[in-house]
Amino acid sequence: MRIVATGANGRVGSRVVIAALKGGHDVLGIDVTPVPEAASWKEHPKFDFVQADLRDFQRALELFKGYDAVINLAGVPNPTDYLVEAHNTNVILSWNVLRACAELGINRVAMASSVNAVTLVYSAGPKFHYFPIDEAHPALPDEPYGLSKVLGEMQADSIVRRFPSMRIASLRLHWSTPSPLPARNQPPARAKNDLWGWVQEDSGADAFLRAVTVENDAWKAGHEVFFVVSPTIADPAMDSRKLREEYWPDVPVREGKVVEGEKGFFDCTKAERLLGWVHKDVDPSTVDAGDDSRWY
Repeated sequence: MRIVATGANGRVGSRVVIAALKGGHDVLGIDVTPVPEAASWKEHPKFDFVQADLRDFQRALELFKGYDAVINLAGVPNPTDYLVEAHNTNVILSWNVLRACAELGINRVAMASSVNAVTLVYSAGPKFHYFPIDEAHPALPDEPYGLSKVLGEMQADSIVRRFPSMRIASLRLHWSTPSPLPARNQPPARAKNDLWGWVQEDSGADAFLRAVTVENDAWKAGHEVFFVVSPTIADPAMDSRKLREEYWPDVPVREGKVVEGEKGFFDCTKAERLLGWVHKDVDPSTVDAGDDSRWY
């Protein structure tokens, strides 16, 4: 398959590029910055790169032509100034990518949404209706980054109404890190607003690749939203039942579900059912802890 990866030099984008190349795909990376000199994939025979700003719709049309799928990871990865940059940049980029794909007949698209579509760490105060959180949970962000992701999902809903052959996945990624250590090391008062969540970066990249490559008779077209989060909390020494009782005692647990022990606060069974995605954990001692910069 010929795949475009936008935001190819970012923390998530670079892992998607690596996963796609390992899968034997031809990859066009697009980013507003050059490929880092140290990038191991820079000279890969199946990798091409163009430095471009996809807020220019005509440029997106030009670059996507002839490709089979687009994985959109371009954009601002946090609220920045909490004013306009994240919102305006992300909303324009997501629409340009979606509309360019529609115009060119590219029917497989995966977009980076975020767990912050619901009110998490960037919000004035999280508001949870139930645990574990699934795709039916209300998405009511109060900050510009989460709002930009909800609007991107709404754009996808609109596009597939007009172009019903398209299959678009919005992946609500959590904190993407090499291991759970950065999330594990968060102060409890901050970690509670993230629900002690994370996703291993290569496992997250696998979800994006599956969204555009996996065939599934249950999902041939349309727009679907998926949570992409580790099924376990970042710190195995903690008990999620005790965490809920201490920090979120008024939030009920859905009937038939269990939040205790290492079990996390997000339900990713939809991603397993439609994408065949299962989170792959790593031994933290075998990888770098990473830093505290976030991408979700």
